[in-house]
Amino acid sequence: MNLYMSSLLGSPLRNLVAGLIFIALVCAASIAAYVGCGWSLGDAVYMVVMTVYTVGYNEVRPINTPLLRAITITLIISGCSGVIFLTGTFVQLITFNQFQQFFGYRRMQKDIDRLTGHVVICGYGRIGQTLSRELRAGRCDFVILERSEPKVAMARSQGFLAMQGDATNEDYLRAAGVIRARALATVLPDDAANVFITLSARSLNREMTIIARGEAPSTESKLIQAGANRVVLPTHIGAERIAELILFQDVAAMLEGSDERIDVARDLRRLGLDLEVLPAGPGSRAAGSTIAALEAASGGAFLIVALNRRGGESLLQPPPSTVIQAGDGVAVVGRPGRAEQVAKLFAAAA
Repeated sequence: MNLYMSSLLGSPLRNLVAGLIFIALVCAASIAAYVGCGWSLGDAVYMVVMTVYTVGYNEVRPINTPLLRAITITLIISGCSGVIFLTGTFVQLITFNQFQQFFGYRRMQKDIDRLTGHVVICGYGRIGQTLSRELRAGRCDFVILERSEPKVAMARSQGFLAMQGDATNEDYLRAAGVIRARALATVLPDDAANVFITLSARSLNREMTIIARGEAPSTESKLIQAGANRVVLPTHIGAERIAELILFQDVAAMLEGSDERIDVARDLRRLGLDLEVLPAGPGSRAAGSTIAALEAASGGAFLIVALNRRGGESLLQPPPSTVIQAGDGVAVVGRPGRAEQVAKLFAAAA
């Protein structure tokens, strides 16, 4: 019995539903009783509502028989008690939700305050969701900072530590523990917001690794200047990778087809370098240039490590005097922040 009462009192929503059902039954029974004593339905309903809500107007009809008095006394006791219980339950429901939100926030903030060397993810869109799942699979501690309440609720329902707030606000970055974090990933679809978040995060933590998402290639250099260690261009990378697989399957296989090559690519990423295959567009500066001349024109932005001829011939570590032809696939190793420079060298003439 004690367990039942505890469960009952511990559920304001259940109490509210029970109170509504009780009041409905009392009103229905009282209206039926008055109608059974010869009252009209309108008078019966008016009398019941007026009595239950303790308004205190005069009786609709004289209460001059023992039966009518018994019905009215029962209605007063049960109806008024039910309304009092219903009002108290409604207040309890509001207060319970407020306390639940308050203590839930306090509990979440305590969990965040205990974290050190974690990752802060700014944004819980498509990329943020995938990143969160990958980090959890790698048993890495992380905090999601997202301003959309439905997305925060979704992240929490999946067991992630998430807080609602605008990542462009330094106060929320501090609350997410960015000062103690080892890395921050800002993956919002808004380039301007990612630049601002990168600036703010870098000012709060000089040692932290910052990985930023960019939509336009021109944003890459801005994010690097703002303090990002690495910039990811999802659309650019996806399109380039598809083009590589279609156009330059031989070089792609040479670069990534063996464990040794995979290890090389991984080691390059650790050094802050990218490995990719770029097409030499017709009329571009790359088409007709030697490898040595193209590397010099890049100002040291990249080194050419392989070449996939348009006719199908593949060359690893081609000589510097090798001439690049239009349509060739050029495998380059270079540092991030060079998207615009690469575009100028490899893009086809308009």
